[in-house]
Amino acid sequence: MRMPRRPRLLLPVAIALVAIVALFFLFSGIYTDYLWFDAVDYSSVFTGVVLTEIVLFLVGALLMVVIVGGNMLLAFRMRPMFGPAMFGGASGADRYRMALDPHRKLIFIVGMGLLALFSGSSFAGQWQTWLKFINGVPVGKVDSLHRFDISFYMFDLPFIRMALNFLFTAVIISAVLAAITHYLYGGFRLQSPGVHASKAARVHLSVLLGIFVLLKAVAYWVDRYSLVFSDRGFVHGASYTDVNAVLPAKTILAIIALICAVLFFAGVVRPGGMLPGVSFGLLVLSAILIGGVYPALVEQFQVKPNQQGKEAPYIQRNIEATREAYNVNKTEVETYNAQADPTKVQAGGDTSVSGVRLLDPALVSSTYEQTQRIRGFYNFAEPLDVDRYPDSTGKMIDHIVGVRELTGPDAGQNNWINRHLVYTHGYGFVAAPGNKVDSQGLPDYDAKDMPVTGPLVTSTGLKEPRVYYGEDDTGASYVIAGGNPNNPQELDYPKTGGTGQENTTYTGNGVAVGSFFNRLLYAAKYGEANILLSGDINDNSKILYERNPRDRVQKVAPFLTLDGNPYPAIVDGRIVWIVDGYTTSNDYPYAQSESLDDMTRDTTTDRRVIAQQPSDKINYIRNSVKATVDAYNGTVKLYGWDTNDPVLKTWSAAFPGIIRPASEMSADLRNHVRYPEDLFKVQRYTLSRYHITNPAAFYSGQDFWNVPGDPTQGDRNIKQPPYYLTTTMPGSTPTFSLTTTFVPRQGPNLAAFMAVDSSAGSGYGRIRILRMPSSTPIPGPGQAQNSFQSRFAGELNLLGVGASSVRYGNLLTLPYAGGLVYIEPVYIQVAAGGGQEPYPILQRVLVSYGAKIGVGRTLDEALKEVFGDQEQQQQQPNQQEQAQPNQTNAALNTAIANARKAYEDAQKALQASPPDWDAYGEAQKRLEEALKALQSANAQQPAPTASPTVSTTATPTTAPTGSPSPTASPQAQGTS
Repeated sequence: MRMPRRPRLLLPVAIALVAIVALFFLFSGIYTDYLWFDAVDYSSVFTGVVLTEIVLFLVGALLMVVIVGGNMLLAFRMRPMFGPAMFGGASGADRYRMALDPHRKLIFIVGMGLLALFSGSSFAGQWQTWLKFINGVPVGKVDSLHRFDISFYMFDLPFIRMALNFLFTAVIISAVLAAITHYLYGGFRLQSPGVHASKAARVHLSVLLGIFVLLKAVAYWVDRYSLVFSDRGFVHGASYTDVNAVLPAKTILAIIALICAVLFFAGVVRPGGMLPGVSFGLLVLSAILIGGVYPALVEQFQVKPNQQGKEAPYIQRNIEATREAYNVNKTEVETYNAQADPTKVQAGGDTSVSGVRLLDPALVSSTYEQTQRIRGFYNFAEPLDVDRYPDSTGKMIDHIVGVRELTGPDAGQNNWINRHLVYTHGYGFVAAPGNKVDSQGLPDYDAKDMPVTGPLVTSTGLKEPRVYYGEDDTGASYVIAGGNPNNPQELDYPKTGGTGQENTTYTGNGVAVGSFFNRLLYAAKYGEANILLSGDINDNSKILYERNPRDRVQKVAPFLTLDGNPYPAIVDGRIVWIVDGYTTSNDYPYAQSESLDDMTRDTTTDRRVIAQQPSDKINYIRNSVKATVDAYNGTVKLYGWDTNDPVLKTWSAAFPGIIRPASEMSADLRNHVRYPEDLFKVQRYTLSRYHITNPAAFYSGQDFWNVPGDPTQGDRNIKQPPYYLTTTMPGSTPTFSLTTTFVPRQGPNLAAFMAVDSSAGSGYGRIRILRMPSSTPIPGPGQAQNSFQSRFAGELNLLGVGASSVRYGNLLTLPYAGGLVYIEPVYIQVAAGGGQEPYPILQRVLVSYGAKIGVGRTLDEALKEVFGDQEQQQQQPNQQEQAQPNQTNAALNTAIANARKAYEDAQKALQASPPDWDAYGEAQKRLEEALKALQSANAQQPAPTASPTVSTTATPTTAPTGSPSPTASPQAQGTS
């Protein structure tokens, strides 16, 4: 039954409308991308990538259609003149042919179209491989096996493998579809006693199989070069078996495959299946015996019984290549005869740690948020960042810095206008010196409030505090700013006193959305009709999106891998985000290949406070680019940092002009450049094994190290993160550094301390490792943490009673007085009144040197307790023995009463609205004096304990979740 004429017309019209809508949305996505790239002045990247993808798509699609489609057409044209009758009548293929034949043109066109789409898309997805192939530059070094320049393996070999894979796919699909076509149209039949084929079908399939085997010969030959990436041996790279068995086997197999290809081609002129059968059998048998069995025998009977000796030269190649590929070949390893006895250190004889950073950026972000958020729609990133700024004397001091970013309007005001037109940006830069706090234990801000004030603001000349581009992803994906300069509606900051607000109008860069066409495109892109209909959008309006600085840099430089932790800095009077960019590869010969995610995992990534790296495997990395993103107008600048990197040179040739020379960086920007965290994590992961350069010692693995677990988290499986701080290495001056520690594979003691010079200058990137002596056990981070918690559990938990809790900050390790000192800040997380969330306040500093431990409200106090007058400390027990019992008991009772009263006063001060910080600080001082009195009186008891137990009615307060439980002190309890 035929369809009525009108419904038959409606179907193609509906299909056409759907196609038009789909094409419009596709066009809107592509064209808005172009508008974005044009607005940030990186349109050359967009056009370069898109044109490359289009060309590769067309080439891949055309080649695949020509090869596969041509073979199908050839098979159809070579069908027998008399059809199936030549083989004795009908077969099962006849009904399929009769069903398909009337539609064969449509089926062929649709099939080739789908094949072209998939093959073209796959080929276009390899645009980076193609650009590296045509723009690759020489490295200037050769590999140890084939003596080729390393650029062949990094830039040429990946493209050769890609091309071979494409041709293999095309030939296999051609052979399958040609065989199906011959079968359908009678070219051959599957019937007893075997296969009956026409000459044309036999010749056609023999040629295709011959081409396949010829490609296999080429692949065997190319596989010889890929042996430099082998993982067969003890380490990555060509092993003894690869060089002495697999390499000659691949050569022989390539020759055999070439002979087999000739035999397949001989089947064209010689009828019968003998030659193809012989060649196929020879190919399979040689692949099994020569390619599989022979190397396995060599590995089993020559290598394994003597692996250390046989593999030694190849382990040496791996060590040298890995150290070069991860840029650790210039690491300085020195034996550090660390002193563990504090009595041998002159008091005050080493002032190198007096200004060490105490504020933990991972903890005090909530303190910043509660004391500097100002309004509920602002927040600070977690963790905060560490940077350097001068103090009043001009000395560079470690600072904890953050920007006040916008999260969006409250739930009651969360409509489209507020979310996208009013709440458009954050405001302000907040900073505090890392080595001091105020009298209440809060950060001593030198840049704070709204508008931004403080000595740091004056010294840096901050002119533009607004933050339209930041790390916070909880706000709107896009905002439309700059609409009406005469009637500004963008919230700038609340007015002083809490009444009203200051508004502003954006004047920076962005994509103009004043025209109807652009508004229509973005309405389609975001599925939001208000963009098209709103009367608040005019010719001055600009749409801002891709506002995360890391995403922004990734978009303009898709060939880079970016550090997971961008950081803000005041540079030349403006807030900019600094993002470190890496060039990576997994094609450096003989280098050890590892997962980038595994190498960079630690507490910060496991807690998802910074971005995780992809799990892609790499065996080469360089910090080649320093990128900046202006926090106000989003301007992106890429500076070439490692000018010797061949991968960066290759991408610079592919996208000329987008990477600026480092000489264009301002002096102010250079002052804020720091060594990137993820690169340092990769290098410490590598150096945990590759600090060993002797193959025999490497094989035994007895001196391998581990990165210790984070002791403040109580989980040995979570690595301790590296820390930025100013430290003094032996024989050097105080330097801003990125530091970490190592422990042995077996054992908790400290094995080594590692630091890299993080200040831009002549020493930038200098990696030094202090190897601890094996004769003197130095406590590791976990041991130091346990000692802290055991020794001071009673006192610290007494501070954290009631609504407060104890939080341990980052455990810092650094060289000091000829040894290693551990410094850990301790915070009391208080629950303030007025609906505020709990936030930590620095109350104590713990110091450990060898077996001696000290505690104080300041670092100086704790250091004096460890390195104080030894004679006076020795006389103290004799004085304690002479104390009268009744005097001791009276002192204990008085101290307990004073501690209880001080705690009650502190709680009242916290519960006031707003909290009375002056009263709280005064109560904390009295509590500290009472605790010291408790310690002193308790030490005079005949059977002293680590700390007194205060008997009360409140519930005991425990250490933070994840911290090891105290073992040497009773648990203090809160007062009622």
